[in-house]
Amino acid sequence: MSSIEKLIVRFKTRPRDFSWDELTRLLNHLGYTEITGSGSRRKFMHENHQLIILHKPHPKKILKAYQVAQVFDILIEEGLI
Repeated sequence: MSSIEKLIVRFKTRPRDFSWDELTRLLNHLGYTEITGSGSRRKFMHENHQLIILHKPHPKKILKAYQVAQVFDILIEEGLI
């Protein structure tokens, strides 16, 4: 199993310690491009124009549970995971 497959399996468990770097790696693999907004706001645009808008966590790089759930729901709805 490749490292990206392991990352997808890990994400599907909705972990409480999923990092921003892991998320960007996952979304990039699924066809999303990161767009920097104002401040800590980040947008991820998919090839089919699906948009995910999040605030980059700081000072720690661990995502909040609601952020993981939000991205999870979008990726399931789009059939990407």
